[in-house]
Amino acid sequence: MIDKLFRQPTDDIFIQMFRYLFVGGTAFAVDFFFLYFFSDICGIYYLVSAVLSFIISVLVNYLMSTKWVFNQDKIANKVLEFNLFILISTIGLVFTEILLWLFTDVFGLYYLISKVISAIIVMFWNFIARRVMFYGKNFS
Repeated sequence: MIDKLFRQPTDDIFIQMFRYLFVGGTAFAVDFFFLYFFSDICGIYYLVSAVLSFIISVLVNYLMSTKWVFNQDKIANKVLEFNLFILISTIGLVFTEILLWLFTDVFGLYYLISKVISAIIVMFWNFIARRVMFYGKNFS
């Protein structure tokens, strides 16, 4: 079971979701750390910090997702694959920025709490869009 969850290539949506959550958790930890670092340590406005931390976490996520979560051999053109990944991630960033602003500036939540809520919501967009990117419309 451990081998199937962590090592073997798979098209199984449940194993991919498990792996995606693991990778997403790692990328989120990177994103969260750098958001805090840029905002509280460097004094950069939190919405600008969110973009900077996002860029770093997307690179971590891309490397882990294409090598481990999804079978990267589905798309032969790696430049196209990376550009699609960046497009999906950029749309996720736009959602994140809107949600961060909404939860922080409109509802008055602390920006790091807003980040957690936003990340949970945007995670679903990212998984669905990336699965479609690698497998087309097949969700079985």
